[in-house]
Amino acid sequence: MNDTIERSQTHATFVIERTYPVPVEAVWHALSDNDARDQWFSGGAEFEAREKSHEFRVGGHGAEDGQWHGGPQSRFHSTYTDIVELRRIVFTYDMWVDGQHLSTSLTTIALENDGDQTRLTYTEQGVHFDGLDNVEGREEGTRGILDQLGSYLAAGH
Repeated sequence: MNDTIERSQTHATFVIERTYPVPVEAVWHALSDNDARDQWFSGGAEFEAREKSHEFRVGGHGAEDGQWHGGPQSRFHSTYTDIVELRRIVFTYDMWVDGQHLSTSLTTIALENDGDQTRLTYTEQGVHFDGLDNVEGREEGTRGILDQLGSYLAAGH
């Protein structure tokens, strides 16, 4: 254990709401189907994934391990804890950068019909460790991922 690191923990919650102009079934498919999820849930061209897996079931795991071009190594590992078809997905996830544990989070994605659209509410409750990460950066990154989901859905997938 490295005793030179200042040990701390910061708890934070954020909520992001989005409305997508597609039915709930289309959003659910994008969230739950491995091939669909691979199209939008990634770091993009700037990230080289060495390991990527996604097992969409209660108790199933997801992982993405790789490196940002010219930058740090990143690892995401999740576990699904609750799935209610077309309504709710709950999972925990941990993030590491260059082998340092940044955070543990509990995430709930709730879906609701809104006419012929879908309202998605993303709630994340996290603990960020040792000043290595902050909720503002995590919320900004999550907004970007939800934008990628919106672009994927808008393209008619």
